[in-house]
Amino acid sequence: MDFSDKLKQFSARAEMIKTTLQTEEATKTSLVMPFFSLLGYDVFNPMEFIPEFTADFGIKKGEKVDYAIINEGKPIILVECKGVNDSLTKHDAQLFRYFTVTDSKFDILTNGLVYKFFTDLDETNKMDDTPFLEINILDMSDLQVQELKKFTKDNFDIDTIFNTASELKYSNLIKNLLNSQLNDPTDDFIKFLINDFYTKAKTQNVIEKFRPIVKKSFQQFISDIMNEKLKSVLNGDNESTQEKMSEDLEVIEKDEIEEENHSIITTEEEIEGYNIVRSILSEVIPADDVTMKDVERYCGILYKNNTRKWICRLCFNGSKKSILIPDENKAEVRYYVDSVTDIYNYKAELIDVVKRFI
Repeated sequence: MDFSDKLKQFSARAEMIKTTLQTEEATKTSLVMPFFSLLGYDVFNPMEFIPEFTADFGIKKGEKVDYAIINEGKPIILVECKGVNDSLTKHDAQLFRYFTVTDSKFDILTNGLVYKFFTDLDETNKMDDTPFLEINILDMSDLQVQELKKFTKDNFDIDTIFNTASELKYSNLIKNLLNSQLNDPTDDFIKFLINDFYTKAKTQNVIEKFRPIVKKSFQQFISDIMNEKLKSVLNGDNESTQEKMSEDLEVIEKDEIEEENHSIITTEEEIEGYNIVRSILSEVIPADDVTMKDVERYCGILYKNNTRKWICRLCFNGSKKSILIPDENKAEVRYYVDSVTDIYNYKAELIDVVKRFI
């Protein structure tokens, strides 16, 4: 199971149990600790994940942050937790204090569902007022998943995250600003837009006159962009989309139509071959991620039952047995085998295919 799938599974569980969590401690135990465990940290190892980490601040001694993630004896991430129903708007000041008195470069404020990631982009050693990343585990975009993956134990690198944090922070602020202007354009924004073509005084009456025009024009502009993208796809200008559509058609033509029109019998050799492939690939992925789809001409071995991610095809129905393995360009490469166990000879090729999917 890859990182994205684990997140989806965790999200589904959080959705199911969130209403049962009545206290902050329940939130920590049921959501926060499992979340960091999902990121690869050993939440029960006090040399790696310390609860109630002491962060003294000036004359305030014994100040404690809920969790500190430790690397080489120093905190690299501080985590402040609140109850699952908390909006996370009134606790930031407490986290600011922690940031200034530790070696941590990143602070996370969370209620178990929403995670706000802070650092010191604006002023060194002073936590920013605005998070550079904010995710809701119940509603994550692909981009947010990729950014979150950088915080996993195996991928964590302070310089890499910090170098991308600035762009991510200001990109999010710009998108939020544009979104707010799209729905409710401000006076200054309207003045800015009409300045080049309306040379008279921009009185309040003029601004109010242009407000619905600006809003409608902005929305139409977004709509036009989307329509152009759609036309591009339909006209075949988008090569990657065209390739995907071609693959889908190939799958339908070769697999689904055959399956409907013929009686498929999975032979003992095909089952044996499938089990051999699963055994080989269990070194790099969970065995359950290797699935089988039998059609008339071959027995397909797939990654996570995705017909576009085929690992190999067992052609055992003819007089000469063979196995088809896709190369880097997804072209079929045929290898002839005398017996099913000869599949072991192509272990490296099969593993290379799967590594392109994970």
